[in-house]
Amino acid sequence: MGVLNSLKTEGEMLNDILAFPSRLQFGNFADAFEKTDYMRSLRNTLTIAVVGLTGIILFASMAGYKMSRTPGKLSGFLFATFVLSMLIPFHSIMITLVKISKALAVQGSTFGLGFIYIGLGVSMAIFLYHGFVKSVPRELDEAAVVDGCGEVRLFFVVIFPLLLPVTATIAILNLLWMWNDFLLPLLMLTDSNDYTLLLSTNMLFGEYNNDWAAILASLVLAMLPVIALYILLQKYILNGIADGAVKS
Repeated sequence: MGVLNSLKTEGEMLNDILAFPSRLQFGNFADAFEKTDYMRSLRNTLTIAVVGLTGIILFASMAGYKMSRTPGKLSGFLFATFVLSMLIPFHSIMITLVKISKALAVQGSTFGLGFIYIGLGVSMAIFLYHGFVKSVPRELDEAAVVDGCGEVRLFFVVIFPLLLPVTATIAILNLLWMWNDFLLPLLMLTDSNDYTLLLSTNMLFGEYNNDWAAILASLVLAMLPVIALYILLQKYILNGIADGAVKS
């Protein structure tokens, strides 16, 4: 529906949102591209997503592997702590998070926002990695150690490549979250030059008038990159979720 209406004039849209456009208005996309400064907003969004995803995958994969391979009370306690933290609503910590961000001078930084996403997203990733590692035979670890692999090399050379299905799942789930998030970037990004695609689109809403043609076209442009990535990784997503959740 959004794609259909993004190709209409504003008059046609307000007249009947379900009707097909009498003429395809591709100029709406050019208008949205210019008004949102699309390339700058896309660069900011990608910066946040890359920093966040890299940190989540790196730290969560190592933590999930270590806790899964090291049974004991401490490991169980740490894993339970990460799982329970997933139950804390974001709205209950957002004021404290803003204050801490100001104190650490990371508010207003796209890199700083990426690191905040790492902290917020690592718990779910650990939960999925922890379960998926159980499907990886321990004999691989033992064989690698016999061949002279150190612990770091063992993980990155032997184990991590086998985690590709759950890694793809974690990547697409967190990318969708970070790409579509509005509230946290709104709280953290104070300069319009650092705005994400959604925040730049929000700037199209005026006090007395809304440019709906440009708004819908901008939303379509914003979702295209993540749809493309989802299509590339979709074969891994369901397997990764099932293996990671069930085995936990």
